[in-house]
Amino acid sequence: MCDMEVDVIIIGGGPAGSSMGSYLAKSGVKCIIFEKEKFPRPHVGESLVPSSTRVFNELNFIPKMEKAGFPKKFGAAWTTYNSDQIYHHDFKDLEESDVDIRFNEREQQDVDQPYTYHVDRGLFDKLLLEHAEELGAEVHQEADVFHVEFVNKDRVEVKVRFPDKEEKKYACKILVDASGRNTFMGNKLKIKIKDPVFNQCAFHTWFTDFDRNSFKDPDFIYIHFIPVSNTWMWQIPINETTTSFGVVTQKDNFPNTNEQREAFFWDCVAKRPELDKQLKKAKRVRPYTVEGDYSYAMTELVKDNLILIGDAARFVDPIFSSGVSVALNSARFASRDIVEALKKGDHTATSFDTYNKTIRAGVNNWYNFIKMYYRLNVLFTYFVNQPKYRLDIIKFLQGDVYDDTAPKLLKEMEKIISQVESNPKHPLHAFLGNLTSNSFNVFEKKN
Repeated sequence: MCDMEVDVIIIGGGPAGSSMGSYLAKSGVKCIIFEKEKFPRPHVGESLVPSSTRVFNELNFIPKMEKAGFPKKFGAAWTTYNSDQIYHHDFKDLEESDVDIRFNEREQQDVDQPYTYHVDRGLFDKLLLEHAEELGAEVHQEADVFHVEFVNKDRVEVKVRFPDKEEKKYACKILVDASGRNTFMGNKLKIKIKDPVFNQCAFHTWFTDFDRNSFKDPDFIYIHFIPVSNTWMWQIPINETTTSFGVVTQKDNFPNTNEQREAFFWDCVAKRPELDKQLKKAKRVRPYTVEGDYSYAMTELVKDNLILIGDAARFVDPIFSSGVSVALNSARFASRDIVEALKKGDHTATSFDTYNKTIRAGVNNWYNFIKMYYRLNVLFTYFVNQPKYRLDIIKFLQGDVYDDTAPKLLKEMEKIISQVESNPKHPLHAFLGNLTSNSFNVFEKKN
């Protein structure tokens, strides 16, 4: 016997799960969200992209974002450690220099403001989960889903453990895994694949009294490159006085102990003297936190009675702040298929084809864009500074990656990188990263 039967059970109350709950509740679907933790809780992924605004508009969440006073993010900037070096190639002069973009340079359909937000994820996630509850989703925090059974084509049963150790059983027609990087169903079904190349880790914390006004656009997210292979730092405003900093590097570079990691963090900062000087004046206000095994995929995103969304479905890399946007948009797309499936009484995997194809295409576009960025990041600088490519680059950085499975931009970048890779005498050959295109192909064929 079950304690309750509903249409949809959602595992996880982060951005993917809470926005899914909001969409379904607005559509009259009876749903429950089970969140393992107690909100608010710290979380990485503090900078959003403008495609998130579509979801916030559809869920009427913008007023709460504005009331919370989250810093407005009007653009993004990438800084280099050797801005004086110029080299030549077939495309005129190419300068390795600081670049930046503003989101209002390209108009976005259904996005009615020139900015997105930087967020304290503890507060942001809490507000979004509360919003789902206000719209009619039932929400349980500190509720650990520990067992799932697919009984038949119309019934899934889950067992949930609550803080008082009480266990209850619930049943639904469709199960949504929004468990984030815990990847609950991916692990259970053994469908998770670790990316053999993007084996990234992050080490991050918060500082107060860091002087952001010393930068050209203090409200931007800053990506600082340092002369360590496939390594960079983020700088994200959290509020008027607090700034998030993190180092992202490949696991092979990552020290084993916390003491070594802290030393590695400051060694990376020291490679950018102007940043080092400012950051040493600031005060660290959070413990250092490690995020490991960033990059993975699932061999299947949908099965009968099951949809995986957000980080529970796939995560590529944090370089372009795509994580929360993918989470929100995957809920947006998947909720449409779920509502239709419930109307038709067909909960098989084919009912979720539109979501499956849309999110795979979009995330694969992110993946291909990011892999070429790491392979030859100076090419990104070139494309940003070229008028004929600039808006296409901004489209990606806005998060508009779901409407074209083979963007011309990616094909052009692939062509140039292929030329550089095949010619050791090419002026850019020495600037190739060590993440090769062939290595990525191994991963992509599995998906």
